[in-house]
Amino acid sequence: MGNRVLLLATKDTIAYSTRPGGEGVASGAELLATVPPDRLTAEVVVEDVLAEPSWDSTPATMLGLARRARTALLADGFDGVVVSHGTDTLEESAYLADLVAGPAARRGAIVFTGAQRHLDELSTDGPRNLASSIAAATDPLLRGAGAVVCVDDEVHAARWVSMVDATTVRAFSSAPFAPLGRVVGDRVEPVGVAPPRPPEAYGEPELAVVLLKTWPGMDAGLLGTVVDAGARGVVLEGTGPGNVPASLFAAIGELIEWDVPVVVASRCRTGTGGLAELPPPAGLAARVGAIGARGLAAGKAWVALMVALGDGGGVAAARDWFDRLAPPAGR
Repeated sequence: MGNRVLLLATKDTIAYSTRPGGEGVASGAELLATVPPDRLTAEVVVEDVLAEPSWDSTPATMLGLARRARTALLADGFDGVVVSHGTDTLEESAYLADLVAGPAARRGAIVFTGAQRHLDELSTDGPRNLASSIAAATDPLLRGAGAVVCVDDEVHAARWVSMVDATTVRAFSSAPFAPLGRVVGDRVEPVGVAPPRPPEAYGEPELAVVLLKTWPGMDAGLLGTVVDAGARGVVLEGTGPGNVPASLFAAIGELIEWDVPVVVASRCRTGTGGLAELPPPAGLAARVGAIGARGLAAGKAWVALMVALGDGGGVAAARDWFDRLAPPAGR
């Protein structure tokens, strides 16, 4: 086993035991011990990370994981990184790590994994997910892919993966895209093609970004309220291809004038075209300065806007970054 992998263990469901008399939380070393030695494909160094439960995670915690993974690959000589993480916000944490990985992506994969079943449940999925993730972390197929999610023996690109089912072990999907690969034994067999690497991130991400779900009759005053509370950027989850209530247009225009970018995502799957490119009457918010999410789900757009606002950027920087984030036509 010539490869070295760093395991960042954040506890959560994959490490929890809940049966009476056996309640507890496994350390990273105890979690690793659940993997049979003959299934370990690399030397694994464990670091336990103090973190909130995934459902209560903070942007600062997510960024801390991303920074540590990047440093492990660039400065510490590791060939890959695995992050055991709760599934609630796993896709957001993975995408943030992907966006800030930069040249670390060329050194090795950053693999996020978790479990739907507790460690002491019958047929727990944690040990297998961990073993598959360690194998994926050093597989040459994933070098250059950046951050990925490995669950149920499938490897998903961070950009595309979504949690689609909170009740089964097949919790994640990249649909309509294919997963990047499947773990078979100690290697990853290719299935799909990785998305293009994101633009280079500059400076430290701006964590004061707010995500709001829109609804018919939404009070436009809420936008001013979140900015007054310190938000430096706003993501609105709209409907259809990128629609938000017309009652918000004036407030969006005001925020743009204040150099506070407003990004419009959708609760639906959408294309990667710009908001202004949508045929009327869709995308009207672009006329008052809103920025399209370029096909990203709202949670991913929230993360992307944090990165776009690094180095104190405003509307112009965010617009340019999202334009460059869009993959080439046909992807």
